[in-house]
Amino acid sequence: MRNLELSRPRTVRLAVALLAAVLLAAVPGVRATTLTISVLDRAGHPVEDAAVTAAPLDPRLAHASGETDGLIDQVDKTFVPYVTVLRVGTRVRFPNSDNIRHHVYSFSTAKRFELPLYAGRAAAPVLFDKVGVVVMGCNIHDWMLGYVYVTDAPYFGKTEASGTVQLRDLPAGDYQVRVWHPEMEAPEQAAARTVHVDDLGAASSTWTIDRQASLRPRRAPVPGSSGY
Repeated sequence: MRNLELSRPRTVRLAVALLAAVLLAAVPGVRATTLTISVLDRAGHPVEDAAVTAAPLDPRLAHASGETDGLIDQVDKTFVPYVTVLRVGTRVRFPNSDNIRHHVYSFSTAKRFELPLYAGRAAAPVLFDKVGVVVMGCNIHDWMLGYVYVTDAPYFGKTEASGTVQLRDLPAGDYQVRVWHPEMEAPEQAAARTVHVDDLGAASSTWTIDRQASLRPRRAPVPGSSGY
């Protein structure tokens, strides 16, 4: 009898936990879904480095929070990564991994800043506190070009070489999804669309964009020299 009495509370607890799980699963927006976005050009080729954001039409679904620290390196006289997508309010460090000095700057409305000639990790972090696209350059190497896409959307990412990106842990609901790329011809607003995400665990959508010629300046040849 004693063993039976001791087992009853455990049985009750298990039943309550099971009931709670069932009720929780029935609440809209509780179960998370992975949204896969594919970005192609008109020729059907995958588009790498496209920024993708998803903002819920119901603000109560905006539960995700991005990193508050970022890093953009300078390697072989290039910005790495070429495109960075981050949440507004993120501080970014700009280490210089080259054995020469760089002078990083931007005149963009979303963020004007300048990191005078430096090497190593001497530069102070930069706070990206406005939404928008920030175009970066180097005052010494004209071909160095990089982009920071700053968003206030709770879910965001960047396409890989396959042209796809996965936005994880989206509650079920409707989202405004935007796609941006440095070479995209149409304005970003023209590519926005509403995507419905259910609670089945996975959803997908495909964008096709028009691309203009590459905006990257040609790299200066420095045969037999270490350059600047």
